[in-house]
Amino acid sequence: KDGSRSLLVPNIKGCENMNFAGFFDAYNETVKKAREGKLEISDFAGTTISLTNPGTIGTAASNPRLMAGQSAIIATGAIEYPAEFQGMTAAALSQLGISRTVTITSTYDHRVIQGAESGMFLARVHEFILGRHDFYSEIFDDLEINLPPLRWAEDYNPSLLGTERFSEQIEKQANVLQLINAYRTRGHLLADIDPLNMTSHTASELDLESFGLTIWDLDREFITGGLHGEKTATLRRILEILRKAYCGKVGIEYRHIQSKEEKEWIRRQIREQFVDAEDLDPEIRKDLLRKLIEAEQFEQFLHRKYLGQKRFSLEGCETVIPMLDQLVEGASERGVDEIYMGMAHRGRLNVLSNIVGDAATGDMAERIFTVFEGTSHPSFPADEGDVKYHQGAVGKRKSKAGREIRIELSCNPSHLEFVNPVVEGMTRARQDELLEGDEADASRRDAVHDRILPVLLHGDAAFAGQGIVTETLNLADLKGYRTGGTIHFIINNQIGFTTAPKFSRGSPYPSDVAKGVQAPILHVNGDDPEAVTFACKLAIEYRQQFRRDIVIDMWCYRR
Repeated sequence: KDGSRSLLVPNIKGCENMNFAGFFDAYNETVKKAREGKLEISDFAGTTISLTNPGTIGTAASNPRLMAGQSAIIATGAIEYPAEFQGMTAAALSQLGISRTVTITSTYDHRVIQGAESGMFLARVHEFILGRHDFYSEIFDDLEINLPPLRWAEDYNPSLLGTERFSEQIEKQANVLQLINAYRTRGHLLADIDPLNMTSHTASELDLESFGLTIWDLDREFITGGLHGEKTATLRRILEILRKAYCGKVGIEYRHIQSKEEKEWIRRQIREQFVDAEDLDPEIRKDLLRKLIEAEQFEQFLHRKYLGQKRFSLEGCETVIPMLDQLVEGASERGVDEIYMGMAHRGRLNVLSNIVGDAATGDMAERIFTVFEGTSHPSFPADEGDVKYHQGAVGKRKSKAGREIRIELSCNPSHLEFVNPVVEGMTRARQDELLEGDEADASRRDAVHDRILPVLLHGDAAFAGQGIVTETLNLADLKGYRTGGTIHFIINNQIGFTTAPKFSRGSPYPSDVAKGVQAPILHVNGDDPEAVTFACKLAIEYRQQFRRDIVIDMWCYRR
């Protein structure tokens, strides 16, 4: 405004050696330095090609002037509909397949760049914008975006071709409904559940091309079949809802269930907890952070104090602790009085200290430290006869609502998963005790089952590999063994001792064996405590509603 110059044109060096993620980081770092006034002379030296964006002020096309020493300036104009179409409605534009356009110009020095080369350069940019040469696929891979990019295709809109193409219009509408069903069934394949990003997220059956749809259909209205309570929506909106519901940090498998009531209930929960969900209460977030800190501090203390001693740490899977904490709180809110837990070695000491015991008083931690010192706690003389990560315990705690809940973690041998039927038996015995043998009264039986909750924690390799897991699952709905549903947590650290999943099972997920008993399965990213909390909430409500088993497959890693 006062005539002084404020435009700065620093450069990014060595772009030819960067992938897109590297360039993006370098670009953001340069912008940050400019905003903080930390640019140096070296940030401006050696510029060969400049990029300018007059489109930000509405300019459609421009030919910027070369500065001394520059070989070329590439300018991008505004991304807008051509002037002759700007008076049309959005619906008309989408029906006619008219899209926004952008003009890119190249101002170059003839002494450095030939005119033909400039034209070839712009032609290649045009090809990239259309997605050729795997341009967008490489960008998505570099940025670790788990969804496939939309692809350029020719438009085909039968509604513009006369009434004789009416059947083709119906077919396209039917394809949209099939797409919705496909996401409900297979959307978990695109979910962002692996914190290490080692798994490839591919599901060609969810591509628009598989349903005869293209990018030109994105802004066209279709009947949704009641998706999200909307009778009609644009394809873009439909995809937004489906990806938020089924392809986020939680991937859900439930379409293998035969019960229509259960499937409709789960669908409503998905809408409420994943699509329309509000942010977590700040107090719950504080609780999650507190339990994460307690879990990590416990492991770090054991590592420093008892270096080299075997402890089967929870490092890389620390979210198990806030997950179980939220489970206890949620179960208490829904009328549970007692929880019977079973688990293998990994994380057992942390669970004893921070879930069964009181981290604030350190009552259980003192017992654990005594065993590490080579003796046994006076209150637990039996600890002397076995290794520390086999021990169980009983604890009581008060929920935030003031209800007391009893937690019993069963002892466990070195034989993985052998504790499963033991925990189910302990649960059933306690339920029978409260029923006083009156199993025939269904309403009373259900009320007792709602008060006593079995929870089993599994390793990923053991859940798929140990037959006792499947055997116990198959007992869940039998009259003589039912306990009103078990919540199964798979601590999926993506390795079985030293064996990678591809060498230990033939199925994509360790939880696939649970499909045989029609248990819903929630795959969740263990690096997202809030997503794990939502999964816990859904699991508790499902168990209390239908009194059936449910599985949470929490993806994490072993650090």
